[in-house]
Order: sequence, then structure tokens, then C-alpha cells
Amino acid sequence: MKTTIFWLRRDLRLEDNTALNQALQSGKPVLPLFIFDEHILQELPANDARVNFIHHILKNLQHQLQQKGSSLLCLKGQPLNIWTQLISRYTISHVYVNKDYEPYAKQRDHEVETLLRRHGIRYHACKDQVIFEENEILKSDATPYTVFTPYKKRWLQHFNPAMAQPVTIKATNQLLQANHPFPSLADIGFTPSAIKVKNYDLSQLDSYAATRNYPGLDTTSYLSPHLHFGTISIRQVMTQLQPHHHTFLGELIWREFFMQILHHFPHVITHNFKPAYNGIQWRNNEQEFRRWCQGQTGYPLVDAGMHQLNQTGYMHNRVRMVTASFLCKHLLINWQWGEAYFAQKLLDYELSSNNGNWQWAAGTGCDAAPYFRIFNPTQQLKKFDKELTYVKKWVPTYGTPHYPAPMVQHTFARTRALETYKKGLHNFS
Repeated sequence: MKTTIFWLRRDLRLEDNTALNQALQSGKPVLPLFIFDEHILQELPANDARVNFIHHILKNLQHQLQQKGSSLLCLKGQPLNIWTQLISRYTISHVYVNKDYEPYAKQRDHEVETLLRRHGIRYHACKDQVIFEENEILKSDATPYTVFTPYKKRWLQHFNPAMAQPVTIKATNQLLQANHPFPSLADIGFTPSAIKVKNYDLSQLDSYAATRNYPGLDTTSYLSPHLHFGTISIRQVMTQLQPHHHTFLGELIWREFFMQILHHFPHVITHNFKPAYNGIQWRNNEQEFRRWCQGQTGYPLVDAGMHQLNQTGYMHNRVRMVTASFLCKHLLINWQWGEAYFAQKLLDYELSSNNGNWQWAAGTGCDAAPYFRIFNPTQQLKKFDKELTYVKKWVPTYGTPHYPAPMVQHTFARTRALETYKKGLHNFS
């Protein structure tokens, strides 16, 4: 019997899933598949919270599929090897996937597509996790945007509400009738994590613009991990936005902006977006970096953010900017060190956004602002956590003899950073 395979990756839902919907219309029984990719897993700790979250979501999907008489085939290994085995096990006519835009994913998908086509299997890649792909929002001369504001303007000009209409999944009777065993965490080599992904909450969008910069209020949506892993679609989010939610919409557009930057300028993964900043002589003091990681800098807002990150896998967005600026500007530690640390810890880690925002903080990226934007962490604390609600929650030693003194004086650090950046730019020229 010929079979269609629907391969889940960063689209962990049955509702409003483009590739699943198209697979169900292929006329062949549809087998849902997920692969725990060893290439990714081997770099993660055994108790990785993100793997725990994926496993939990897949278990829920398995239950949903079983109610329809179907089942999720959940395997672990190198994707190319898995697909070679599947080709010998099933008579596959079509494979449907939703596109993934990160470099490793694109390479993986190209290799799998080549293998499938060599065996006469049709491969269908669908747009699903974005409103606009990398080449859909371009300048009039067909070159990519490198500054956010004009990109956003063009994005809004091209957007039509019809683009954000969720797709109703039909023909679920086309799901392959099966009952595959579902692996435990231990089966895939992982252990439970104390860190949990919170449910997203879009009920406070009306006050988002007014409250988003105040970490003590805890009014953020916690949406980002769910968008990253696809437990909700971008279309399902867009349909809940009203015209006055433009600030929140702007954050969604930032996500797509950084995705297209990564596509058009892949050198940003390992290099500065602006080569002129290659001449910066970073101090890269390992002891100071460890203090930053541990939240022991003596600057309460920075330390609170790092404690929140280390304990929960989250960090408030305003605080992310302050902690990143402190590492790059106050300590003169290469942004790539901070980027790598966030990649290990963040539940919502996404290569394009993490890279783009770290280079924004360092002043080496595609932001229009000059390098001499340096956050004063003390002033940021007074402005956004005046009552110390956030700080006291995450830094219990604050205000006691056990809390460390500031590891560097702000005025000195600011002057040192400006001189170092200026010298680095001069040396490059």
C-alpha cells in the first residue's frame, strides 16, 4: 500500500498545520513521523528542558492521533539513515514537510530530498512558520533589507489578513491506521528536567505596549518557545491581534526580519554583520565571563536576569538587552560568548533571533544605531524596576553583605568601551 509521510519538525501540532493538511489531501494514507535528530541531541545535556518539552508535546499528539485510530512514528537517529530505513520499510509516494530556515535544517532537508527523489518519492516543502519567507519582502531592486524599520514598513504594506487565516484540517480519516510504541525520555537518552515551558498567554495584549518593559509585572506572553516549536501557528497568533496591538505585531515582524538576515547574510553565524567591527580587541576575561554567567556582577538588574535564565530558561526581553550590553560593552567580552551561553539556556532559543539580538547589543549587527549606545544598568533598574520587585525575586542576597560589589564602575567601563570600539574601527579602516 502506498503511503504519504508527514514529517513533523518545528510544527508540533495537528491544528492549522499546512504540511499536514496538504498531506491529507494526497489521496494516500498519511503516516505522521517525528525524528529525534542525534546530530542535535548529542550536543545537549541529558536533562535538557527543550527536549523534555518536545517529548511532552509529542506524547500529547500521540494521544490525539490514537483517538483517530492513528499513531505517531517516533524514531531516534541520523535523519538520512532513518529515511533510508523508511524507504525499505514502506512504499512511500509523497513526503510533506513544513520548511525550516536554519542552515543545518536546510542542509538536512536537501540531503533527505535528494535521497527521496532518487527513489522516485515526491517531496513537498510548505511555508508554515512565517507570514513572509526570506525572498518575499525585498527592496524595489530585489535586494534584501538590512535595516528593520523599512523592512517592517514593506512587510505591513504587503500583508493581507487573508494570509493569516488558519487552515481547518480536514480528511483526518486519511491518517494511517496504526499503533506505534511511543518512546520514553529514557529511551531517547534523556532525563526529566525541573525547568518547564510555561503555557502562552495572549490575554494581556491590550496592555502589552504599556507594560512590556517592566520585568517585575511579569505580563509577557511566554509565546516565543511555542512559536519556535510550533505548538501554535503564526496564523493562529495573528488572528488574535487587533489594530492597536501594533507593538506586539512589531515583535513578530522582528522575528521574520532576523530570519531573512540569516538567509541572505549567513556569515553572521560566525562573524560580525558589519566587517568594520572585526578590528575590536575584546578583553574576553574568562573569570569575568563566569561571574556574568552566574549573576555575580554586582549590578542587580543584570544579576536578576542571569538568575532567571539559569533557573527557568526564560529572561525578560528588556533585561536581555541590559545583560547583553553589559557583557559586550562593560566587560568587552565578545558577543559570541554570550550568544553561545544563551543558546544553551534559552527555552525559546532561535539561531536567527539570538544572533541578531546579540549583534544588536554589541553594535556589530544590522541595527542603524551607532556603537556608542551603552545601557547604564543602574539607570535601567531605576526606570524599569523601581520597586525592586524583579530584583528581589531573583537575587535574594541583594541588600545583604553577601551581595557582591559592582565588578566594574559604569563610567570607567563606558569610556573604555568607546575607546576600544573607536580604535577597532580605526584599525579596520
